Amino acid sequence: MRAGLVLALGLLGAVAAEAAPRHGLSVFGDLKYPETFTHFEYVNPDAPKGGRIATIGVVARDTFDSFNNYILKGDAAQGLELLSDTLMARAFDEPDAVYGLVAKAADLADDKKSVTFALRPEARFADGSALTAEDVCDSYRLLITQGHERIKPLIRDVEACDVLGTHEVRYRFKGDQVRDLPTNVATLPIFSKAYYAKADFSKSTLEPPLGSGPYKIGPYRPGEFVTYQRRDDYWAKDLPVNKGRFNFDQIRFEYFRERTAGFEALKSGVLDIREEYTSREWATAYDFPAINDGKVVKEVLPDDTPSGAQGFFFNLRREQFKDIRVRKALALAFDFEWSNANLFFGQYKRTGSFFELSPLKAEGKPSPEELALLEPLRDKLRLEVFEEARMPPRSDGSGQDRKQLREASKLLDEAGWKTEGTLRKNAKGETLKLEVLLDSPVFERIFAPYVKNLKLLGVDASMRIVDEAQYQDRHKNFDYDMVSSRFSGDLTPGTSLRIFFGTASANAPSSYNMSGVGTPEIDALIDKVVLAKSREQLNIAGRALDRVLRAEHFWVPNWHKGSHWIAYWDKFGRPAIKPKYDRGIIDTWWYDATKAEKLASGN
Repeated sequence: MRAGLVLALGLLGAVAAEAAPRHGLSVFGDLKYPETFTHFEYVNPDAPKGGRIATIGVVARDTFDSFNNYILKGDAAQGLELLSDTLMARAFDEPDAVYGLVAKAADLADDKKSVTFALRPEARFADGSALTAEDVCDSYRLLITQGHERIKPLIRDVEACDVLGTHEVRYRFKGDQVRDLPTNVATLPIFSKAYYAKADFSKSTLEPPLGSGPYKIGPYRPGEFVTYQRRDDYWAKDLPVNKGRFNFDQIRFEYFRERTAGFEALKSGVLDIREEYTSREWATAYDFPAINDGKVVKEVLPDDTPSGAQGFFFNLRREQFKDIRVRKALALAFDFEWSNANLFFGQYKRTGSFFELSPLKAEGKPSPEELALLEPLRDKLRLEVFEEARMPPRSDGSGQDRKQLREASKLLDEAGWKTEGTLRKNAKGETLKLEVLLDSPVFERIFAPYVKNLKLLGVDASMRIVDEAQYQDRHKNFDYDMVSSRFSGDLTPGTSLRIFFGTASANAPSSYNMSGVGTPEIDALIDKVVLAKSREQLNIAGRALDRVLRAEHFWVPNWHKGSHWIAYWDKFGRPAIKPKYDRGIIDTWWYDATKAEKLASGN
């Protein structure tokens, strides 16, 4: 199913506990790597450079029209994060730690209201110009004034960015919710102030921008491909955070209008590697000759990140979904057990939580610690919050569980949607309608049984398949009744939760808040997560928030698995250790010339 876009959300963590210059930052102050570390544990520091890798982006699209992925306008190309450096770089074997890249050290003030970064004088943009504190602060200015609505909430409590010297910059914060801000700003992209003095940052463009990162844009053709060429003159290639990384001379993202075309591209060798997201294909389609001959490797990589929440999301901005009884009824029409057995080859588990596969998942009745957060809000919360954590009911697997459909019918009756002929109508004579918005025929087989059950309930249900451009436009403007999406959970969630569930994002154009959910009580619990001073406090606040979100029934929970399904032509090398919280493919693998020669010779 469609994966929710993450942008840089997975890179944004929180702060160190000490008020002294440090080589890294983390949420609660703990760092795995000492100041003297030479490379991350999950890389091969002697990995050879060369070759290329052709793949498909994690976010499936059929074209692009912009090389700026930090604004609302346009459909940005995949891989643009390879162009820009940040003050600090993420360590993917720790929950949220970042270490010095452009900044060699970070000094967090005693009151946590500011952080000062000492920049490396050798930092350079691709044209050889110096990267200075002026560029850092101007990048913040561009993002907070013209940046994407999905980024602004993460830095909204930054009071100012101060240039203290050519190679020294300070961010000042306001309010009490400052825990996340130091590493939020540490992982913002850095743009050239001189470049954007002439170029309009607010406009989508296919003019390759000036960057400072390990790659530059190479040949591209919208609707077909975009390539990134490794820069031999990259200023930071030998820093500890980069040693053993960025090994491919060329990274190429291919674009296809249909998933089946992408699969055929793997079989023919147009693609070097592909991650499979469709259970049926993974179970039945990967038996072509190259697989059987060992030329293509089929592998399951562990995924230790939180699963988050994948589901069918109701658009609460639409009048017919405002009554919770309607939402509960429509959710009962989805028979996961039948779908898992007949469509997914039994490869998934039912999702029930917004923090699935995470310590923040609520289970059983609220603990005393959770109740301490929930009781002050009791009058505004649903009674369900204080009961056993809500899980989707288990059906009989028939595809049309009569007990669940009878319960759904009763709820619709109670909500005032009475059956007239074959359809449900309210007192105004309006028909209960639900249109599922899709961008690919691949999803028809998943939604068709659900739509069939909705029709049995008297709902005027249908599916609408549109092209990618129309889908993106309707998505941005919340022009849908229901969409399939996924909230990808952070290992240490914080301010990013506002983007998915906060009142400020409920009606912000192109936000990740698919349903438009948002209440003062949800905001208050998000604040508790953001203000947590320890991982224990974080988990408690997260569980309390999970209970409140689940009690709103604004989605039809789907399924999850703790792994990545990948298939690749056997011409790559990789480190002995996989980064715990990332695939590590583009970041740490390398082109193996000996294997590639063997493949080319047919041996």
